[in-house]
Amino acid sequence: MSTPAPSFGVAQSGDPATISNIPGSGDKPPTSPPATKALLPWMAATSVFLFATYSALGGILLPVQVALISEADKVANLATVSTVSFIFTLFAQPIVGAFSDRTRGRLGRRAPWMIIGSSIAAIALLGLGGMSNVLWITVFWVVIQVSLNALQGPLSAIVPDRFPRSRRGAASAMVGMGTMIGATVGVVVAGQFASNLGIGYTVFGIGVLAVTILFVVFNRDTSSVDLVVEPFSWKQFLAGFWINPKQNPDFAWAFAARFFFILGYFVISAFQLYILTDYIGLSLAEAALSAGLLSIAGMVTTLVSIVVAGFWSDKLGRRKIFIYAASVIMVLGLAVPLAMPTMTGMILMSAVNGFGFGLYMACDTALMTEVLPGGGVSAGKDLGILNVATNIPQAMSPAIAGVIIGSFGGYPILFVFGMISVVVAALVLIPIKSVR
Repeated sequence: MSTPAPSFGVAQSGDPATISNIPGSGDKPPTSPPATKALLPWMAATSVFLFATYSALGGILLPVQVALISEADKVANLATVSTVSFIFTLFAQPIVGAFSDRTRGRLGRRAPWMIIGSSIAAIALLGLGGMSNVLWITVFWVVIQVSLNALQGPLSAIVPDRFPRSRRGAASAMVGMGTMIGATVGVVVAGQFASNLGIGYTVFGIGVLAVTILFVVFNRDTSSVDLVVEPFSWKQFLAGFWINPKQNPDFAWAFAARFFFILGYFVISAFQLYILTDYIGLSLAEAALSAGLLSIAGMVTTLVSIVVAGFWSDKLGRRKIFIYAASVIMVLGLAVPLAMPTMTGMILMSAVNGFGFGLYMACDTALMTEVLPGGGVSAGKDLGILNVATNIPQAMSPAIAGVIIGSFGGYPILFVFGMISVVVAALVLIPIKSVR
């Protein structure tokens, strides 16, 4: 992607005029270099591979692997694997983010953790395909999820590290584009490996490791060797994970808004494969291939809305209105399969939801960086805490969906639950005062 830097509002390498606009500037030297014109495409590319891995594993490969073990117990087993991994990964991002804030070395603060996370994930993925026992699948899945979160947390911190507040909508849009392209590519590619899970896991493991190493090499951070670091104290370290809602209400409301929006989205996507088999009536093989078609339908509309909303939100200086619109559109999209429980209805839902989710992705990251306590002095940790609002609902979604499907009326109620959740997300965004 070779869009000129001025379109993104990103500094050219060595442009001193932008240094005063980035976090850590002013009277203090910047802790990271200003963004070059290559950084945004690289962030998008890394997001593509990371979220392709997430979607391929969680949307196709793992559900197929679990279903092959026991068709009758697939819903309960998938919910078990996901719930256990949720417990272990709950605070992975803020913990790794906090350590990355304190990391001192020639590679900077974020790069070492990104390399460690992607390396461990790649190794574990090489072994996961050979597992035929739910217990061992769970163990490997936990390791993989923790490792990928160790990559994602420091990667998220690069936005406040290197971009001024006025340009974070563009950065958020590019990351969002990478996320949605990756989610689509992951499902499409994984569908081709549904009959050979070992090769599928290996492809994604090697891919995410390779792109991470390339990102670090071509987007060198400033050495953090000379940065001052406070003496380590476990008491202060652990206390730092509590951000008082009374003192930082906007942070708390932003956490809640992300939680409910992600829950509404993933409670459907987590069971998309089983929705296609049990609600629409496709075979497992047909569903694995059709999931790729749904992802493509959603990706097209997502990319349109991300491009428009990301730069428009920077121009207007507004974030919340786009997320309100996203919630309304998502409700409309989730209502389609209720009226049209067919493959056509699922395609329409994916297209409508894609547009709404694109609006959300274009502005959510920018909004989150603008509610960080202290202006982002501990961006790695604080963004990691906000990313818990992504991890919790995403990890809980299979368990919640399993309960709803099994005890509260099946898949139609699942869609209604998703609609209610995104409405709540819009409502809790209203009290935020520091972001328009």
